Amino acid sequence: MTSSRLLLLVRDRAAVRRYSPRTVQVYVRWIVRYVRWSGLRHPAQLGAMQVRDFLTYLARERNVAASTQNQALAALQFLYRDVLEQPLAELPGVEPARRPTHLPNVLSREAVQLVLGCLSGTPLLMAQLMYGSGLRVQECCQLRVKDVDFDRGEIRVRRGKGQRDRVTMLPVSVSTPLRAHLAQVRHLMGRRVARGGAWVEVPLAMDRKAPRVSRLWGWCWVFPAAREYWHRESSTRRTHHLDPSVVQRAVAEAGVKSGVAQRVGCHTFRHSFATHLLESGSDIRTVQELLGHRDVKTTMLYTHVLNRGGLGVQSPLDRARR
Repeated sequence: MTSSRLLLLVRDRAAVRRYSPRTVQVYVRWIVRYVRWSGLRHPAQLGAMQVRDFLTYLARERNVAASTQNQALAALQFLYRDVLEQPLAELPGVEPARRPTHLPNVLSREAVQLVLGCLSGTPLLMAQLMYGSGLRVQECCQLRVKDVDFDRGEIRVRRGKGQRDRVTMLPVSVSTPLRAHLAQVRHLMGRRVARGGAWVEVPLAMDRKAPRVSRLWGWCWVFPAAREYWHRESSTRRTHHLDPSVVQRAVAEAGVKSGVAQRVGCHTFRHSFATHLLESGSDIRTVQELLGHRDVKTTMLYTHVLNRGGLGVQSPLDRARR
């Protein structure tokens, strides 16, 4: 089996298991890296000992984080279990690494406004949604027009992390600029339709069941890419959503420009959203639903960031001075 056939089989098995395209992309990348590390030997000729040596190489020589090491292990376990049908034997070192507990990076309300003040245009609108609605950057990029409900003040997140849907809030202050942005997007998509393009990707087999749905306004991306691309399978010019790297780069530059000492990224807005809601007295179960966490223990991590502390403890130095 050639390497191209192997990767094709990896994608086929991942599609059967309904893995997200991003997960498939990451798994393929790790499998390619593993094959190159082994001297271009076929994975079927290797086994658990080589996997353990590869994980050791990542930890000792590449000094990767525990989450990165676990990602590589998950990809190789999928390769041997579901693709090659040769499950890895149990060996010491072939198990998930223990991940250290890190507190999320949270900005103060003032710092958030400083960063937002250094943004403009589409990146500003997307950053406002990530902070005001708790969206992940990928969820924000993949937002469709039909999932923004101005009347109810809601945003419906479809197939978020873990393929789970949820409903979160639409900030009132964002409604007016978002309506203006959508008016520009509708004009852009109208011009592309007139040129024979403007098709968008729709989930599952909807483009075969209802071919016209790919051009309906409701299914358009809220944040479309600046250029169309040619889709070979359907022989159409399609519009993809904005690439996350565009807003990630803009937010990182705004963080530096604002003078905020903390490292600022797109996910920082989501952390700040959760923490500021809890600071305002919102119920932790409500915050859990808005964030889409499966377990409330994940949401409880933000209570540690509140530390004044989480139990209202006051420093003995401050008490003595008072």
